[in-house]
Parts: sequence; structure tokens; C-alpha cells
Amino acid sequence: MTENTGKTPEQLDRLRRRAAFLRELEEARALRDRIAPRRARVRQLREAMRRATYHH
Repeated sequence: MTENTGKTPEQLDRLRRRAAFLRELEEARALRDRIAPRRARVRQLREAMRRATYHH
């Protein structure tokens, strides 16, 4: 894990809750992708097109 120098307990608690939320969000996405594979494929294609057409 990274060093937590200079972080208050409130900041550390917030980071822990955020990490847990992101893990749960990823699990929910994976479950949704298994349940609706066609919708997942469409979403992945749209994301790929969005990345391919993005210009800096």
C-alpha cells in the first residue's frame, strides 16, 4: 500500500470508503455484463469508439 504521510484519519477513512465503493461498482458491472452480454458488448463498442474518436 502507498504511504499515508500527512493524511488525517478522516481522509484515510474517506479513501477506504472510496476504494470499497469502487470495488463494489466493478463487481456490479461484472455481474451486469454476465447477465446481459449483448448490452455489455454494445457498451464496450461505444466506449472503444469514444476513445478512438477523442482528439486532444
